[in-house]
Amino acid sequence: MFLRPFIERKLPGLIALLLMTTLLSAVLVFYSQADLNGPVSDFSGMLFSLLTHSAGNPGFLVTVGLFMMIPVIMKLPRKTLIKLGTQFALLLALSFIAKTVMKHITEVPRPYTHQLQALDIVETPDAFYTLSHIEKDEAVKQASESVSHWRITHWQGETNYSLPSGHTIFAAVCVAFWGGFFLRRRQFIPVGIIITWAVSVGISRIWLGMHWPTDLLASIFGAACLYLCIPEWRVLPAKMAEQTQQQTFQETK
Repeated sequence: MFLRPFIERKLPGLIALLLMTTLLSAVLVFYSQADLNGPVSDFSGMLFSLLTHSAGNPGFLVTVGLFMMIPVIMKLPRKTLIKLGTQFALLLALSFIAKTVMKHITEVPRPYTHQLQALDIVETPDAFYTLSHIEKDEAVKQASESVSHWRITHWQGETNYSLPSGHTIFAAVCVAFWGGFFLRRRQFIPVGIIITWAVSVGISRIWLGMHWPTDLLASIFGAACLYLCIPEWRVLPAKMAEQTQQQTFQETK
C-alpha cells in the first residue's frame, strides 16, 4: 500500500530523467568525443565554460539559489518551502557523497590524460595520477602549447578521476527534482528548459575533455537511484494549498 503511492509521486521525476537520457544519448551519437587539439573560438570557450560552471563549484550555489526561488515566486506555503528545501538539500548531499565515493572506487582516467599521453607529457593516463599535485599542474601546463587555454584552465582545476561526472549528477538531480516538480503541474516549458540546460552541461564536459559518454550516462542512472532514496512528502499546488488553509480556517471559526 505504501510503495505504490511513493512510486507514483516519484514517476514524474523519473520520466524527466528518461527524457534527459534520451536527448543526451541522441546528441552523443553525433558528438561523443572532442578534438582537444582543435582550434577554439572565444564564444565556444566561454559558452561551454559557463555551462560547466553552472553545475560546478562554486557556481552550483547560484543554480541552487535560482531553483529554490521557484516555490517562492509561485508563492507556495512556508511548510511547502521547507519540505522542498529539505528534500532538495538531502538529494544534493547524497549526490556529493556518492560521486566522491564512486570516483575512488572506479579510478577511471579523464579523457584529457590520454591527450597528455599523446603529447608525450606522461607515459600513460594512469601515470598522471601517481604525480603530486604540483607535478600534475606542471604536466597540464606543458599541454598549453597545443591545447586551448579554455580547456587547460579546467584541466588544472580538476585532476581527480572521471567516473562518475559530478557536474552531470548535479544536473540530473535538478532534472529529477525540479523537472518532476513541473511535470506534476503539467508545466512543460520549464521542464524543457531544465532538461536542455542539463544536457548542455553534460556536453560541455565532453567538449572540455573532462568526461567520457559513459560517465554522463552512469551519472544519470546514479541520480535516479538517489532520487528514489529520499523521502517523499506530498506538495500541494499553490491554489489547492490556499483552499485547504481557508477550509481549515473556516472549520476552526
